[in-house]
Formats: sequence, C-alpha cells, structure tokens
Amino acid sequence: MCKRNQLHSIPVFFILLFLLAGCSSTYYSAMEKVGVHKRDILVDRVGQARDSQEAAQVQFKSALEQFGSVVTLKDTDLKKAYEKLDKEYRKCVDAADDVSTRIDKIENVSESLFDEWKDELKEYENKELQASSKKQLQQTQSRYKKMLSTMKTAEKSMEPVLRTFHDNVLFLKHNLNAQAIGSLQSEFNSLEKDIDGLIQKMNSAIEHSNSFIAEMNG
Repeated sequence: MCKRNQLHSIPVFFILLFLLAGCSSTYYSAMEKVGVHKRDILVDRVGQARDSQEAAQVQFKSALEQFGSVVTLKDTDLKKAYEKLDKEYRKCVDAADDVSTRIDKIENVSESLFDEWKDELKEYENKELQASSKKQLQQTQSRYKKMLSTMKTAEKSMEPVLRTFHDNVLFLKHNLNAQAIGSLQSEFNSLEKDIDGLIQKMNSAIEHSNSFIAEMNG
C-alpha cells in the first residue's frame, strides 16, 4: 500500500486527538509510530495545497462569470443580482483562506522535517554518506523553496482581487440601480485582467507542486 493511502487509512479520531492537543511534535511522533513519516505528511500536504489552489481557480473564474452577467443586466431584480454576486465573493474568500491554511500546514511540517534531517546528519559515521545526505537535503530544500515561493506569489495575488470584488459588491449593495450596474463595466474589465494573471500564477504554483511531489516520491 502506498504511503498516501496509508496516511488516509488512519482512524480520523486518532488524528484529531493529536491535532486538538495543539502540539505538532506530538502529532508527528504519533504518526511515525504508525509508519507515516514527516516526508509522507509533507507530500500529502503539498498535494492538498495544490488541490485547494485548483479549487480556488474554479471559484474565482465562477465569480468573474457572475460579475460579468451582472454588469450586462438591464431590467431585472438588482437585489437578487447583488445577493448572487455577494455569495460568489464569499466563496472566493473561503477558497483563499483554505489556500492560506494549506500553505501554513506545509511550512509547519517542512520546518520540522528539515530540522530533523539536519540534526540526523550528525549521527553519520561514514563521511561520504553524510556528505551525500547533506547534498540531498540542500537539493530538497532548494526545490521546496521554489515551490513555496510560487505558492505564496499566487496567494498574495488573491488579495487585491478579493479587495476589488469586495469594493464592487459593496458598491452594488449601496446602489441598487441600473446606473450603478453600468458604472461597474470598467471595473469588470480590470478585474478580468487581474484574475487572468492570478490564474497564471496559480498554474505555475500547481506545476511546481506536482514536480515537487514527483521528486519526493521518486
């Protein structure tokens, strides 16, 4: 059975027990006792972060589509249009929060993993093996930093998009009339460009995540 499946086969209550304890080291130690090491957890969390970014892509695209449908409205129920757009905005906020949470979890386990690896280098008697392991550690850290950098770049790119969404949803709430709808057209064009840029950054982060996972599993 692969490590990923092994990780998900552990009873949920057992994992929650140590998560609620609020101590990462205790959690990692407990997982290692059942055969799941920090390396496995890191790979799993990178996969989860990648999935959350893919989900965020879909949500931001959906919100943009709803925004586009609103700015072309003529005679209709503007209150319903606002409520629909507000709902999409809130989903975007949730998606962005999930991405940030996943990235935080990656940083948590990676810090523990690299610290442990560095400490264990001192245990080698064979200097050649020690040098080889040290080189592998440095290469892994380098790949990790590149991957994390692309993730954080995409994460930061969500913030201005969300602020623009919020301003326009709020403006629409305060001005439920056809004139207000018309004034949002230029904002929509700007937002469309911002989201296109965001999607590109997310695609880059997703590609780096897939590459990192493949190399860690190789």
